[in-house]
Order: sequence, then structure tokens, then C-alpha cells
Amino acid sequence: MSRRRKAEKRVILPDPQFGDLVLSKFINNVMLAGKKSTAEGIVYGALETLDGKKPVNENKKSDDSSENDAPAVAYKSVGLHFFHDALKNVKPRLEVRSRRVGGATYQIPVEVRSDRSLALAMRWIIDAARKRGENTMKDRLAAELYDAANERGSAVKKRDDTHKMADANKAFAHYRW
Repeated sequence: MSRRRKAEKRVILPDPQFGDLVLSKFINNVMLAGKKSTAEGIVYGALETLDGKKPVNENKKSDDSSENDAPAVAYKSVGLHFFHDALKNVKPRLEVRSRRVGGATYQIPVEVRSDRSLALAMRWIIDAARKRGENTMKDRLAAELYDAANERGSAVKKRDDTHKMADANKAFAHYRW
């Protein structure tokens, strides 16, 4: 741990097309080798592809309106709605951290901070999209966002595996610091 001052959070400007700060962070995560315009093209293309799709379980979406997880937001496009649903479905609530106690290393379940859960969700969606079999990254990302919004796909499986691991190590929760 550093003994110097705490690192300052950088101010990220919202994306130019939708004015969404979370989407801007997602574009920055998709970016490789500093090619932001390419990353924007991939993400906006994927959202445009999702504009023509409808949710698989529409009746479930109307039931979720009672939850206070996120405020009711009027989205500028259906693709942006899919994007936010996918992030909400992939965000982990628990994860395991290694802790060394008396010569043994234990996996201790801890709650995930909101900014870390958002970062993990973005990373998992992008990694899952890169491993898919579609031809272009735009198609891969659109398919993974669609699957994640409908609680399917590799990113959601990764979240479930993380929660299962935390559940399996619940006995070591008393070592939490």
C-alpha cells in the first residue's frame, strides 16, 4: 500500500452521442492501443444493432419496475436500455479475497463496492464478447450485451461462478478484516 497521497479520480466526459457517463467508461474499456474512434464505432454499432431487437422476457421487465435498484430513466435508444440492463445483470454483489491467517490462505467472501462491481461487469462483458465466434467485434459485443440483458451468456455465468465461490466459502467470513 502506498504511503503517499491517495490517487485522484480522473474526470471522464460523457460520450458524445448519448451523453452517458457509464457508456463513456465502457468505450474506454473497449479501446485498444489508444484507438478511441474505433472503440466508439464498435460500441455505437453494437447499440445500433440492438435497437432492432426486443427483450426475450418482456413480462419480467414490467415486474422489475417496482425495484428501486436504478431510477426510472427515459433511454434515447433501445440499445442503450439493453446496455444498462446487461450491466445491471452482470454486476457482482460478492467476491472472494485471499487472506493469509496463521500460515493458511483462506478465500474470504466480501461485498463488492459499487464502482468495482461496475468495472468488473464491464470487463467481464468485454472479455466474453472477445471470445465469441461472430465475425466482427461489433456483432460479438451486440450478442453478448443481448445475452447479458436476458440473463444468459458467459458474463452472467462468470458472475454466477463468483457468487457460488463466495457462497461456498461463507464459513470463512469471520476472517473478514
